[in-house]
Amino acid sequence: MTAPTHRERVLGGLWGSAVGDALGVPVEFRSRAEVQANPVTDMRAYGSHHQPKGTWSDDTSLMLCTVESLLGGFDTSDMGRRFVSWLNENRWTPWGTVFDAGLTTTDAILRMASGTSAEQAGGTDQFTNGNGSLMRILPVALRYAFEPATCHIQRAHRVSSITHGHPRSQMACGFLCLLVHGLHKGWDARKAFDSAKNEFARLYQDAPFCQEAHYFQLLSTDRFDELPASEISSSGYVVHTLTASVWSLLTSRTFEETVLKAVNLGGDTDTTGCVAGGLAGVLYGLPAVRADWINTLARKGDLDCLFNEFADLCESEKKQEAVE
Repeated sequence: MTAPTHRERVLGGLWGSAVGDALGVPVEFRSRAEVQANPVTDMRAYGSHHQPKGTWSDDTSLMLCTVESLLGGFDTSDMGRRFVSWLNENRWTPWGTVFDAGLTTTDAILRMASGTSAEQAGGTDQFTNGNGSLMRILPVALRYAFEPATCHIQRAHRVSSITHGHPRSQMACGFLCLLVHGLHKGWDARKAFDSAKNEFARLYQDAPFCQEAHYFQLLSTDRFDELPASEISSSGYVVHTLTASVWSLLTSRTFEETVLKAVNLGGDTDTTGCVAGGLAGVLYGLPAVRADWINTLARKGDLDCLFNEFADLCESEKKQEAVE
């Protein structure tokens, strides 16, 4: 099988995120036992939020706002304004209305709307470590995948802080960016994961991050990919989402297997599906993402235009880097 091109990895990650989100929306908040009694195998209609088939959630909406902002450069203030526009004006919603919004994310956006600067808006106490920044960080990972790790990580922290400013949330976003860095190079999932673990340990040795390292201990477990599903939690807690998504990637052999495994863990199914789908899309590339799932997505044409414009930008900058 031919390895995916750079462009196919970018597009695979973006489409994979939206597909994983849409697969998870109908069963969001349902227990693992309930989901596995009737496992998700295809796109469904209605369910938890009573939405049509192919509906994506706030996860994809905010990821799209992030993509759109990055087209104009790295500007967290601009990104924050687009998040406010999503909540208040339904920007990048699938059907013209916000039907699901996390409390921590909403609180941060309301602070921005009231005048707080973007990078100061996110919650900073330990009870604001939901997965609301992890679910939208992939475009940053893709856009700056070939930067030095320290620069890449700092961007991830700043973008996380718009809604989630606690070091634990920043670290989760950092780990995902490090993993995407390896996948983008064409490494297999295991090699990319091992590299990300090593870089993560190196980059987060100092305060305040070192005090948070033990929360990520499961990811450092020997033979992490051999853990049974019973040891993998899939709630909306950022560490759970990161761990479940990475575990789904490492224990699967295809895009489809990865994303369905993630969704069928139950709990915060749309976000686990979104994050795992993005990772699997980068690993396997766009051709591996089922076309019928892509074609079912709400606003498919709008997504296609935005994603291709972003892929054009990433591709042009990669070529420029090669010349330099």
